[in-house]
Amino acid sequence: MKNKIFNTNDDWTGFVIRLTLGLILFPHGAQKMFGWFGGPGFSKEVEHLTEYMHLPWIISVMVILAEFWGSVSLIMGLASRLWSVAFGVLFVNIIFIAHLENGFFMNWFGTQKGEGYEYHLLVIGLCIALGLNGSGKYSADQLISKK
Repeated sequence: MKNKIFNTNDDWTGFVIRLTLGLILFPHGAQKMFGWFGGPGFSKEVEHLTEYMHLPWIISVMVILAEFWGSVSLIMGLASRLWSVAFGVLFVNIIFIAHLENGFFMNWFGTQKGEGYEYHLLVIGLCIALGLNGSGKYSADQLISKK
């Protein structure tokens, strides 16, 4: 089981995919967790997810923790396959819970009711690629799988 989670190739592909995904998701997780980058912070985000999105409290907390710590783990290359599955599941659910009704395209010009799901499909694609490839060069997974 350890080998399936931590095994990785010594390649640049996994490195680029995990850094791209981790660095894109980190600000979103930090907004939710700490209120950085103009975000609401932990308690206000839990309130938003439970009251407005109607998610159970425990799911709301898990989303925030996963988005922050998962992005940090991806940047470090720690359990990237596991995090890619978690983020893939999360983003599929985000599409159906919050964005499907707004259509495909992002709301670049403020003319739609809300944001579409094209960004989410890009994240899901990166998650699939990372899950298949592994963390790549300069990753904690590489160190763990060699032991």
